[in-house]
Amino acid sequence: MTSLAVPEHPWLLPGELVVPAEPDRATRRPRRTTRDWAVDTLAFVLGLVWVLFVTADALSPDPAMSVPLPHVWMTVVDALLGLVCCGLLWLRRRWPLGLVVATLPLTLFSMASAVPLLIFYFTVVVHRRTAVAVAVTGVGLVTNMVFSWLRPDPSMPYWATALWGVLLSFGVLAWGMFVRARRQLIVSLRERAERAEAEQQLRVAQARHLERTRIAREMHDVLAHRISLLSLHAGALEFRPDAPADEVARAAGVIRGSAHAALQDLREVIGVLRAEDDGDAPEPPQPTLADLPTLIAESRSAGVRVNVSDSVATPEQVPAALGRAAYRIVQEGLTNARKHAAGAAVTVDVAGGPGAGLTVAIGNRWPVGAPTGGTLPGAGTGLVGISERVTLAGGRLAYGRDDTGDFRLAAWLPWPA
Repeated sequence: MTSLAVPEHPWLLPGELVVPAEPDRATRRPRRTTRDWAVDTLAFVLGLVWVLFVTADALSPDPAMSVPLPHVWMTVVDALLGLVCCGLLWLRRRWPLGLVVATLPLTLFSMASAVPLLIFYFTVVVHRRTAVAVAVTGVGLVTNMVFSWLRPDPSMPYWATALWGVLLSFGVLAWGMFVRARRQLIVSLRERAERAEAEQQLRVAQARHLERTRIAREMHDVLAHRISLLSLHAGALEFRPDAPADEVARAAGVIRGSAHAALQDLREVIGVLRAEDDGDAPEPPQPTLADLPTLIAESRSAGVRVNVSDSVATPEQVPAALGRAAYRIVQEGLTNARKHAAGAAVTVDVAGGPGAGLTVAIGNRWPVGAPTGGTLPGAGTGLVGISERVTLAGGRLAYGRDDTGDFRLAAWLPWPA
Protein backbone atom coordinates (compact mmCIF):
# COMPACT_ATOMS: atom_id res chain seq x y z
CA MET A 1 0.00 0.00 0.00
CA THR A 2 1.33 3.39 -0.98
CA SER A 3 1.28 5.88 1.89
CA LEU A 4 0.01 9.41 1.46
CA ALA A 5 1.78 12.34 3.05
CA VAL A 6 -1.16 14.50 4.07
CA PRO A 7 -0.81 17.41 6.50
CA GLU A 8 -2.32 16.96 9.96
CA HIS A 9 -3.05 13.26 9.31
CA PRO A 10 -0.06 11.25 10.55
CA TRP A 11 -1.68 7.86 9.96
CA LEU A 12 -1.23 8.45 6.24
CA LEU A 13 2.53 8.77 6.75
CA PRO A 14 4.67 5.62 6.30
CA GLY A 15 4.26 3.10 9.10
CA GLU A 16 1.58 5.00 11.03
CA LEU A 17 -2.13 4.41 11.40
CA VAL A 18 -5.02 6.22 13.00
CA VAL A 19 -6.27 4.58 16.21
CA PRO A 20 -9.98 5.30 16.89
CA ALA A 21 -10.66 7.15 20.11
CA GLU A 22 -13.01 4.42 21.35
CA PRO A 23 -12.28 1.13 19.56
CA ASP A 24 -15.17 -1.28 19.41
CA ARG A 25 -13.97 -4.59 20.81
CA ALA A 26 -17.27 -6.40 20.31
CA THR A 27 -16.83 -6.89 16.58
CA ARG A 28 -19.93 -8.40 15.10
CA ARG A 29 -19.41 -11.69 13.32
CA PRO A 30 -21.59 -13.24 10.62
CA ARG A 31 -24.04 -15.92 11.67
CA ARG A 32 -23.10 -19.56 11.33
CA THR A 33 -24.03 -21.14 8.04
CA THR A 34 -25.39 -24.67 7.70
CA ARG A 35 -21.88 -25.84 6.87
CA ASP A 36 -20.50 -24.15 10.00
CA TRP A 37 -23.10 -25.87 12.18
CA ALA A 38 -22.25 -29.22 10.62
CA VAL A 39 -18.50 -28.75 11.14
CA ASP A 40 -18.93 -27.53 14.72
CA THR A 41 -21.23 -30.43 15.54
CA LEU A 42 -18.75 -32.91 14.08
CA ALA A 43 -15.91 -31.33 16.09
CA PHE A 44 -17.98 -31.53 19.29
CA VAL A 45 -18.88 -35.20 18.66
CA LEU A 46 -15.25 -36.10 17.95
CA GLY A 47 -14.09 -34.39 21.12
CA LEU A 48 -16.83 -36.04 23.18
CA VAL A 49 -16.09 -39.51 21.77
CA TRP A 50 -12.39 -39.01 22.54
CA VAL A 51 -13.13 -38.01 26.14
CA LEU A 52 -15.34 -41.06 26.66
CA PHE A 53 -12.81 -43.38 25.03
CA VAL A 54 -9.85 -42.12 27.07
CA THR A 55 -11.84 -42.20 30.33
CA ALA A 56 -13.19 -45.68 29.71
CA ASP A 57 -9.73 -46.91 28.76
CA ALA A 58 -8.22 -45.42 31.92
CA LEU A 59 -10.90 -46.96 34.14
CA SER A 60 -10.71 -50.30 32.33
CA PRO A 61 -10.77 -53.42 34.56
CA ASP A 62 -7.69 -54.70 32.74
CA PRO A 63 -4.88 -54.43 35.31
CA ALA A 64 -2.36 -53.69 32.60
CA MET A 65 -4.40 -50.70 31.27
CA SER A 66 -6.22 -49.31 34.29
CA VAL A 67 -4.86 -46.67 36.62
CA PRO A 68 -4.17 -47.31 40.30
CA LEU A 69 -7.12 -46.71 42.60
CA PRO A 70 -5.53 -43.66 44.35
CA HIS A 71 -5.32 -41.94 40.92
CA VAL A 72 -8.91 -42.57 39.87
CA TRP A 73 -9.88 -39.07 40.96
CA MET A 74 -7.26 -37.67 38.56
CA THR A 75 -8.90 -39.56 35.72
CA VAL A 76 -12.31 -38.14 36.67
CA VAL A 77 -10.91 -34.60 36.82
CA ASP A 78 -9.23 -35.12 33.46
CA ALA A 79 -12.56 -36.27 31.99
CA LEU A 80 -14.34 -33.20 33.38
CA LEU A 81 -11.70 -30.93 31.86
CA GLY A 82 -12.16 -32.71 28.54
CA LEU A 83 -15.93 -32.16 28.68
CA VAL A 84 -15.39 -28.46 29.42
CA CYS A 85 -13.10 -28.19 26.39
CA CYS A 86 -15.73 -29.93 24.27
CA GLY A 87 -18.24 -27.29 25.31
CA LEU A 88 -15.77 -24.52 24.47
CA LEU A 89 -15.57 -25.85 20.92
CA TRP A 90 -18.78 -23.93 20.17
CA LEU A 91 -16.92 -20.67 20.94
CA ARG A 92 -13.77 -21.40 18.96
CA ARG A 93 -14.81 -19.32 15.93
CA ARG A 94 -15.17 -16.19 18.04
CA TRP A 95 -12.12 -16.44 20.32
CA PRO A 96 -9.71 -18.99 18.78
CA LEU A 97 -6.49 -17.48 20.10
CA GLY A 98 -7.99 -16.69 23.51
CA LEU A 99 -9.14 -20.28 23.96
CA VAL A 100 -5.71 -21.61 22.98
CA VAL A 101 -4.01 -19.37 25.54
CA ALA A 102 -6.57 -20.19 28.25
CA THR A 103 -6.29 -23.96 27.75
CA LEU A 104 -2.52 -24.00 27.25
CA PRO A 105 -1.84 -25.42 30.77
CA LEU A 106 -4.00 -28.45 29.94
CA THR A 107 -1.55 -29.49 27.20
CA LEU A 108 0.96 -30.32 29.96
CA PHE A 109 -1.01 -33.20 31.49
CA SER A 110 -4.56 -33.67 30.13
CA MET A 111 -5.13 -36.65 27.86
CA ALA A 112 -8.92 -36.31 27.62
CA SER A 113 -8.59 -32.74 26.28
CA ALA A 114 -6.19 -33.67 23.48
CA VAL A 115 -8.68 -33.66 20.58
CA PRO A 116 -10.50 -30.41 21.60
CA LEU A 117 -7.12 -28.72 22.10
CA LEU A 118 -5.96 -29.83 18.64
CA ILE A 119 -9.16 -28.38 17.14
CA PHE A 120 -8.50 -25.07 18.96
CA TYR A 121 -4.98 -25.08 17.53
CA PHE A 122 -6.23 -25.87 14.02
CA THR A 123 -8.72 -22.97 14.22
CA VAL A 124 -5.93 -20.54 15.15
CA VAL A 125 -3.82 -21.71 12.20
CA VAL A 126 -6.74 -21.19 9.78
CA HIS A 127 -8.02 -17.84 11.06
CA ARG A 128 -4.89 -16.06 12.30
CA ARG A 129 -1.67 -14.82 10.74
CA THR A 130 1.17 -17.21 10.02
CA ALA A 131 3.38 -15.60 12.68
CA VAL A 132 0.74 -16.27 15.35
CA ALA A 133 0.30 -19.87 14.17
CA VAL A 134 4.08 -20.48 14.26
CA ALA A 135 4.33 -18.97 17.76
CA VAL A 136 1.52 -21.20 19.05
CA THR A 137 3.21 -24.20 17.42
CA GLY A 138 6.51 -23.42 19.17
CA VAL A 139 4.84 -23.22 22.56
CA GLY A 140 2.96 -26.43 21.81
CA LEU A 141 6.21 -28.27 21.04
CA VAL A 142 7.58 -27.28 24.46
CA THR A 143 4.44 -28.44 26.27
CA ASN A 144 4.54 -31.66 24.24
CA MET A 145 7.95 -32.48 25.71
CA VAL A 146 6.61 -31.89 29.23
CA PHE A 147 3.50 -33.97 28.53
CA SER A 148 5.59 -36.91 27.29
CA TRP A 149 7.57 -36.77 30.55
CA LEU A 150 4.53 -36.42 32.87
CA ARG A 151 2.36 -38.97 31.01
CA PRO A 152 4.82 -41.55 29.64
CA ASP A 153 3.59 -44.40 27.44
CA PRO A 154 4.58 -47.77 28.98
CA SER A 155 4.95 -49.32 25.54
CA MET A 156 7.12 -46.58 24.00
CA PRO A 157 10.31 -44.76 25.02
CA TYR A 158 10.22 -41.06 25.85
CA TRP A 159 11.79 -39.86 22.59
CA ALA A 160 9.30 -41.86 20.48
CA THR A 161 6.31 -40.40 22.36
CA ALA A 162 7.69 -36.89 22.01
CA LEU A 163 8.37 -37.43 18.28
CA TRP A 164 4.78 -38.50 17.69
CA GLY A 165 3.60 -35.28 19.33
CA VAL A 166 5.94 -33.19 17.15
CA LEU A 167 4.74 -34.91 13.99
CA LEU A 168 1.11 -34.40 15.00
CA SER A 169 1.69 -30.68 15.67
CA PHE A 170 3.40 -30.12 12.33
CA GLY A 171 0.71 -32.13 10.56
CA VAL A 172 -2.06 -29.95 12.00
CA LEU A 173 -0.03 -26.81 11.16
CA ALA A 174 0.43 -27.88 7.53
CA TRP A 175 -3.24 -28.84 7.18
CA GLY A 176 -4.45 -25.56 8.67
CA MET A 177 -2.16 -23.48 6.43
CA PHE A 178 -3.39 -25.42 3.41
CA VAL A 179 -7.04 -24.74 4.33
CA ARG A 180 -6.27 -21.05 4.89
CA ALA A 181 -4.46 -20.72 1.55
CA ARG A 182 -7.29 -22.54 -0.23
CA ARG A 183 -9.92 -20.23 1.24
CA GLN A 184 -7.96 -17.15 0.24
CA LEU A 185 -7.51 -18.58 -3.25
CA ILE A 186 -11.26 -19.21 -3.56
CA VAL A 187 -12.01 -15.64 -2.46
CA SER A 188 -9.49 -14.31 -4.98
CA LEU A 189 -10.89 -16.44 -7.80
CA ARG A 190 -14.44 -15.41 -6.94
CA GLU A 191 -13.45 -11.74 -7.03
CA ARG A 192 -11.72 -12.24 -10.38
CA ALA A 193 -14.76 -13.99 -11.81
CA GLU A 194 -17.10 -11.27 -10.58
CA ARG A 195 -14.76 -8.59 -11.90
CA ALA A 196 -14.49 -10.31 -15.29
CA GLU A 197 -18.26 -10.65 -15.53
CA ALA A 198 -18.75 -7.01 -14.54
CA GLU A 199 -16.14 -5.88 -17.07
CA GLN A 200 -17.89 -7.90 -19.77
CA GLN A 201 -21.19 -6.27 -18.89
CA LEU A 202 -19.48 -2.88 -18.96
CA ARG A 203 -18.03 -3.57 -22.39
CA VAL A 204 -21.46 -4.62 -23.65
CA ALA A 205 -23.01 -1.46 -22.21
CA GLN A 206 -20.30 0.70 -23.79
CA ALA A 207 -20.78 -1.02 -27.16
CA ARG A 208 -24.54 -0.50 -26.89
CA HIS A 209 -24.01 3.16 -26.05
CA LEU A 210 -21.65 3.65 -29.00
CA GLU A 211 -24.12 1.93 -31.31
CA ARG A 212 -26.95 4.15 -30.10
CA THR A 213 -24.81 7.20 -30.65
CA ARG A 214 -24.00 6.06 -34.19
CA ILE A 215 -27.68 5.41 -34.92
CA ALA A 216 -28.66 8.80 -33.49
CA ARG A 217 -26.11 10.56 -35.70
CA GLU A 218 -27.30 8.64 -38.74
CA MET A 219 -30.92 9.48 -37.97
CA HIS A 220 -29.96 13.12 -37.58
CA ASP A 221 -28.67 13.14 -41.14
CA VAL A 222 -31.80 11.35 -42.37
CA LEU A 223 -34.12 13.77 -40.55
CA ALA A 224 -32.21 16.74 -41.88
CA HIS A 225 -32.63 15.40 -45.39
CA ARG A 226 -36.35 14.76 -45.03
CA ILE A 227 -37.06 18.08 -43.36
CA SER A 228 -35.17 19.88 -46.12
CA LEU A 229 -37.48 18.18 -48.64
CA LEU A 230 -40.49 19.35 -46.66
CA SER A 231 -39.18 22.91 -46.67
CA LEU A 232 -38.42 22.82 -50.39
CA HIS A 233 -41.87 21.58 -51.50
CA ALA A 234 -43.69 23.79 -49.02
CA GLY A 235 -41.77 26.79 -50.36
CA ALA A 236 -42.68 25.88 -53.94
CA LEU A 237 -46.37 25.75 -53.06
CA GLU A 238 -46.07 29.08 -51.24
CA PHE A 239 -44.45 30.90 -54.18
CA ARG A 240 -46.54 29.21 -56.93
CA PRO A 241 -50.12 29.15 -55.68
CA ASP A 242 -51.33 29.09 -59.33
CA ALA A 243 -49.48 25.89 -60.23
CA PRO A 244 -51.41 23.16 -62.05
CA ALA A 245 -53.51 20.87 -59.92
CA ASP A 246 -51.42 17.79 -60.73
CA GLU A 247 -48.20 19.53 -59.58
CA VAL A 248 -49.88 20.72 -56.38
CA ALA A 249 -51.14 17.20 -55.73
CA ARG A 250 -47.69 15.75 -56.42
CA ALA A 251 -46.02 18.25 -54.07
CA ALA A 252 -48.62 17.63 -51.38
CA GLY A 253 -48.01 13.87 -51.69
CA VAL A 254 -44.25 14.38 -51.33
CA ILE A 255 -44.80 16.59 -48.28
CA ARG A 256 -47.15 14.03 -46.73
CA GLY A 257 -44.78 11.13 -47.39
CA SER A 258 -41.75 13.05 -46.12
CA ALA A 259 -43.59 14.12 -42.99
CA HIS A 260 -44.71 10.55 -42.32
CA ALA A 261 -41.17 9.19 -42.83
CA ALA A 262 -39.70 11.97 -40.67
CA LEU A 263 -42.09 11.16 -37.86
CA GLN A 264 -41.25 7.46 -38.16
CA ASP A 265 -37.51 8.18 -38.05
CA LEU A 266 -37.97 10.54 -35.12
CA ARG A 267 -39.94 7.85 -33.26
CA GLU A 268 -37.10 5.38 -33.84
CA VAL A 269 -34.47 7.84 -32.62
CA ILE A 270 -36.44 8.58 -29.46
CA GLY A 271 -36.93 4.86 -28.90
CA VAL A 272 -33.18 4.22 -29.24
CA LEU A 273 -32.27 7.03 -26.88
CA ARG A 274 -34.85 5.98 -24.29
CA ALA A 275 -34.00 2.25 -24.32
CA GLU A 276 -31.87 2.43 -21.19
CA ASP A 277 -31.58 -0.45 -18.74
CA ASP A 278 -32.15 1.76 -15.72
CA GLY A 279 -35.56 3.05 -16.80
CA ASP A 280 -36.73 6.54 -17.64
CA ALA A 281 -36.68 7.97 -14.13
CA PRO A 282 -35.01 11.39 -13.89
CA GLU A 283 -31.58 11.53 -12.26
CA PRO A 284 -31.75 12.66 -8.62
CA PRO A 285 -29.65 15.60 -7.36
CA GLN A 286 -25.97 14.77 -6.85
CA PRO A 287 -24.95 14.19 -3.19
CA THR A 288 -22.55 16.41 -1.26
CA LEU A 289 -20.56 16.18 1.97
CA ALA A 290 -23.70 17.15 3.91
CA ASP A 291 -25.28 13.84 2.85
CA LEU A 292 -22.62 11.73 4.58
CA PRO A 293 -24.67 11.27 7.80
CA THR A 294 -27.52 9.81 5.74
CA LEU A 295 -25.11 7.43 4.00
CA ILE A 296 -23.64 6.32 7.34
CA ALA A 297 -27.13 5.83 8.78
CA GLU A 298 -28.11 3.62 5.84
CA SER A 299 -25.05 1.43 6.37
CA ARG A 300 -25.73 1.16 10.10
CA SER A 301 -29.33 0.22 9.46
CA ALA A 302 -28.00 -2.59 7.25
CA GLY A 303 -26.03 -4.01 10.18
CA VAL A 304 -22.57 -2.49 9.53
CA ARG A 305 -20.67 -1.18 12.56
CA VAL A 306 -19.34 2.21 11.45
CA ASN A 307 -17.09 4.40 13.60
CA VAL A 308 -17.04 7.94 12.22
CA SER A 309 -14.51 10.68 12.92
CA ASP A 310 -15.55 13.97 11.28
CA SER A 311 -13.24 16.91 11.93
CA VAL A 312 -13.81 19.09 8.88
CA ALA A 313 -13.03 22.68 9.83
CA THR A 314 -15.78 24.43 7.87
CA PRO A 315 -18.13 21.85 6.32
CA GLU A 316 -20.48 24.54 5.02
CA GLN A 317 -17.68 25.93 2.83
CA VAL A 318 -16.82 22.65 1.11
CA PRO A 319 -17.14 23.10 -2.68
CA ALA A 320 -19.87 21.01 -4.29
CA ALA A 321 -17.49 19.03 -6.51
CA LEU A 322 -15.16 18.32 -3.59
CA GLY A 323 -18.01 17.16 -1.35
CA ARG A 324 -19.41 14.97 -4.10
CA ALA A 325 -16.02 13.28 -4.59
CA ALA A 326 -15.67 12.68 -0.83
CA TYR A 327 -19.18 11.22 -0.69
CA ARG A 328 -18.42 8.80 -3.53
CA ILE A 329 -15.18 7.68 -1.87
CA VAL A 330 -16.94 6.89 1.41
CA GLN A 331 -19.76 5.18 -0.48
CA GLU A 332 -17.31 2.94 -2.35
CA GLY A 333 -15.42 2.10 0.87
CA LEU A 334 -18.60 1.10 2.71
CA THR A 335 -19.81 -0.92 -0.27
CA ASN A 336 -16.52 -2.83 -0.49
CA ALA A 337 -16.62 -3.50 3.26
CA ARG A 338 -20.15 -4.91 3.06
CA LYS A 339 -19.22 -7.07 0.06
CA HIS A 340 -15.84 -8.39 1.10
CA ALA A 341 -15.67 -8.08 4.90
CA ALA A 342 -19.16 -8.80 6.16
CA GLY A 343 -19.48 -8.35 9.91
CA ALA A 344 -16.24 -6.35 10.29
CA ALA A 345 -16.25 -2.92 11.91
CA VAL A 346 -15.53 -0.02 9.54
CA THR A 347 -13.76 3.23 10.45
CA VAL A 348 -14.48 6.41 8.49
CA ASP A 349 -12.26 9.46 8.97
CA VAL A 350 -13.04 12.76 7.24
CA ALA A 351 -10.93 15.79 8.08
CA GLY A 352 -9.39 18.90 6.58
CA GLY A 353 -10.01 22.52 5.85
CA PRO A 354 -9.44 25.31 3.29
CA GLY A 355 -5.82 25.31 2.16
CA ALA A 356 -4.97 22.03 3.91
CA GLY A 357 -7.07 19.79 1.71
CA LEU A 358 -9.73 17.21 2.52
CA THR A 359 -8.71 13.74 3.72
CA VAL A 360 -11.06 10.77 3.48
CA ALA A 361 -10.08 7.36 4.90
CA ILE A 362 -12.02 4.12 5.27
CA GLY A 363 -10.61 0.99 6.97
CA ASN A 364 -11.79 -2.51 7.87
CA ARG A 365 -10.36 -5.88 8.89
CA TRP A 366 -9.12 -8.15 6.09
CA PRO A 367 -11.44 -11.17 5.61
CA VAL A 368 -10.14 -14.75 5.74
CA GLY A 369 -12.88 -17.08 4.54
CA ALA A 370 -15.53 -16.82 1.99
CA PRO A 371 -18.05 -14.24 2.79
CA THR A 372 -21.31 -15.39 4.32
CA GLY A 373 -24.54 -14.20 3.24
CA GLY A 374 -25.33 -12.80 0.36
CA THR A 375 -22.94 -10.59 -1.42
CA LEU A 376 -23.80 -6.83 -2.65
CA PRO A 377 -24.20 -6.00 -6.71
CA GLY A 378 -21.65 -3.79 -8.47
CA ALA A 379 -19.68 -3.13 -11.65
CA GLY A 380 -16.44 -4.46 -10.18
CA THR A 381 -14.51 -1.31 -11.16
CA GLY A 382 -15.44 0.96 -8.27
CA LEU A 383 -11.87 1.57 -7.07
CA VAL A 384 -10.77 2.29 -10.63
CA GLY A 385 -13.54 4.87 -10.95
CA ILE A 386 -12.64 6.42 -7.60
CA SER A 387 -9.00 6.61 -8.69
CA GLU A 388 -9.99 8.44 -11.86
CA ARG A 389 -12.23 10.80 -9.89
CA VAL A 390 -9.45 11.64 -7.42
CA THR A 391 -6.89 12.10 -10.22
CA LEU A 392 -9.17 14.48 -12.11
CA ALA A 393 -9.65 16.45 -8.90
CA GLY A 394 -5.87 16.78 -8.49
CA GLY A 395 -5.68 14.57 -5.38
CA ARG A 396 -3.95 11.38 -4.32
CA LEU A 397 -5.36 7.92 -3.60
CA ALA A 398 -3.99 4.81 -1.87
CA TYR A 399 -5.71 1.53 -1.13
CA GLY A 400 -4.72 -1.98 -0.07
CA ARG A 401 -3.47 -3.82 3.02
CA ASP A 402 -1.51 -1.86 5.59
CA ASP A 403 1.19 -3.04 7.99
CA THR A 404 -1.35 -4.65 10.34
CA GLY A 405 -3.01 -6.63 7.55
CA ASP A 406 -6.18 -4.51 7.48
CA PHE A 407 -7.62 -2.94 4.33
CA ARG A 408 -7.52 0.86 4.00
CA LEU A 409 -8.79 3.24 1.35
CA ALA A 410 -7.33 6.73 1.76
CA ALA A 411 -7.64 9.81 -0.42
CA TRP A 412 -6.50 13.41 -0.22
CA LEU A 413 -8.33 16.07 -2.24
CA PRO A 414 -7.16 19.67 -2.68
CA TRP A 415 -9.29 22.34 -1.04
CA PRO A 416 -8.35 25.86 -2.12
CA ALA A 417 -8.08 28.42 0.62
